[in-house]
Amino acid sequence: MKRYCHMFAVEDLCRVLNVGKSSYYQWLGQTESIQSIKRRELTEEIRTTFHQFKGRYGSPKIHQELLAKGIACTSQRVAKIMQSEGLRCIIKKKYRVKTTDSDHKLAICENHLNRQFAQDSPSKAWVSDITYIPTDQGWIYLTIVMDLYDRKIIGWSLSDDMTTSNTIGKAWKMATINREIKSGLIFHSDRGVQYASNEFKDLIKNKPIIQSMSRKGNCWDNAVAENFFKILKSELIYHKHFYSHFQAKVSIAEFIEAWYNRSRRHSYLGYMTPVEFENRYYKMAA
Repeated sequence: MKRYCHMFAVEDLCRVLNVGKSSYYQWLGQTESIQSIKRRELTEEIRTTFHQFKGRYGSPKIHQELLAKGIACTSQRVAKIMQSEGLRCIIKKKYRVKTTDSDHKLAICENHLNRQFAQDSPSKAWVSDITYIPTDQGWIYLTIVMDLYDRKIIGWSLSDDMTTSNTIGKAWKMATINREIKSGLIFHSDRGVQYASNEFKDLIKNKPIIQSMSRKGNCWDNAVAENFFKILKSELIYHKHFYSHFQAKVSIAEFIEAWYNRSRRHSYLGYMTPVEFENRYYKMAA
């Protein structure tokens, strides 16, 4: 008795196509190859990881995440699969540096940091900067304090104004709670009025620190702090519309604490997160 495939006899189709009937049935019953299964599973892991990190990772960091999960693969294979699947990390828009107000007659400190951005232990050098974020309710201002050793944001504040107390005042107090001040600590910023103010100088008075400021109009002297804002704006701000101050503050707080400090892998840190890098230091020092 003849078997039919879409109303045509299989024997007739095999004869027309010059294919052996036994070869057809062998093809029909074949199972997926091991290599195909592995590629499908790896592709699914890549897709899941890509969306888990909200499209913020390219192939090098996706590769590191897979290795951390114990999934053996090469960075080239990850890049090839991402390309074939159309998985592209968030395109970084052009970033324009916005400096704070330095048009004042307050005392300016020397540049003691002198671009020594690589530090071998915590609390040798902290850097700080202020940026603005637009919302439908007006600007909000983000101030950060970063430890150059592990690139961790140890202090930050979100404010509706640019006063010293609500910007660097609050960020500094958080930083000193989260990390010990060690003798000789360099605290570096630009020449903004908040950092040069008597209010801030009173806040750090009698502390064993050295205040340092960038040269006039030279954003590269504070490049690491500027780079954090570039990451923030490229990975969050440029891709999200904020309707209110509250919405922006919640998103930025989550970005700093849950994403940047604890989850985001940094190539500078050997693809570790700031928290992992910090914990490794204290574990080795114990």
